[in-house]
Amino acid sequence: MKIVQLANFYTPVSGGLRTCLEQTGSGYREAGHERVLLVPGPAHGDEQTALGRHITVRSPRLPGSGGYRVLTDRTRVRELLDEVRPDVLEVSDKLSVGWLARWAHRRGVPLVLFSHERIDAVLRTRLPRRFPLRATARTINRRLSGLADRVVVTSRFSAAEFEQVGATNVDRVPLGVDLETFRPDRRARRDGGATIRLVTVSRLSREKCPERAIDALRVLCEDGVAANLHLVGDGPLREALEQRATGLPVTFAGHVSDRRRMAGLVAAADVALSPSPAETFGLATLEALACGVPAVVPAQGAAGELIGAPDSGRITDGTPRGLADGIRELVARPAGSRRAAARAAAERFPWSTTVAELLALFGTLDTRAPAAS
Repeated sequence: MKIVQLANFYTPVSGGLRTCLEQTGSGYREAGHERVLLVPGPAHGDEQTALGRHITVRSPRLPGSGGYRVLTDRTRVRELLDEVRPDVLEVSDKLSVGWLARWAHRRGVPLVLFSHERIDAVLRTRLPRRFPLRATARTINRRLSGLADRVVVTSRFSAAEFEQVGATNVDRVPLGVDLETFRPDRRARRDGGATIRLVTVSRLSREKCPERAIDALRVLCEDGVAANLHLVGDGPLREALEQRATGLPVTFAGHVSDRRRMAGLVAAADVALSPSPAETFGLATLEALACGVPAVVPAQGAAGELIGAPDSGRITDGTPRGLADGIRELVARPAGSRRAAARAAAERFPWSTTVAELLALFGTLDTRAPAAS
């Protein structure tokens, strides 16, 4: 089977989307399938890599996005797809589904929409309150589910926006975690310590609400609790967040591209904070759990679906006070117990299961006869 994975918002500093495409793409290759990745970039490119063919289409930056690019050269993309002739087109980009669906229908190629975000959750922080967000999101999702042969979602939270419009072509396939790279650090303290070490891995953008991690640390410090925070990631809010953290023990690590270094930073923490209420899965949360680091998450969003036994994390109201209380509850538990519970929660989600479920889904898709010109 020849699988083309197409996505916008893919850059060298992308987070969960890049990880997902690389892990699933590697899994497709290991299973004997041909995998092609087609993404935007600063220049045209076409190379063979260990993960398959990697095609880049020169594309403009999206203003205010922090460096993301969007495929706008539809003619070149269609020409490339005609040349590649995929058996399945996996699209991780809702912006492009409309015109790609027309191409796929004409060529008889099944199109699978891989939904990595909820429209209402992402736009809620970017639009005025009076904007009819719920109705608009439903209109868009109804159209998207009608254009795609199948819609892949990764959580119950993600599935809900399509269930609200009565979509019947939705499949829930949770993501996975690299359990070899993200694993407990044997040198980590087993009995706690005087200072609580916190870590947040997040893109520093509005929908991720990274300021809540800083504010939760402030609550702890004001309560006389010794704690510090490593904030891993970058984005358009970095300067504002650095100002917000003035006087607090916060380290801004920036983007960390080396996955093993990232795992080491996370594994050294006592608790991971995942403050975003818009997560459709929570890959950074899952990677923390795999490192044996319990997580504190908001009830909104999908990250809470990853928490297992009580010692593996706390689901809170998402406010700074709620997050701080969750941290204090967790560190009151024995370090060995919470690290074991966190790791056990993550072991339910190997990437091999994700890949197997996606390939099984692709195997059920019927290649249509090309539409008449």
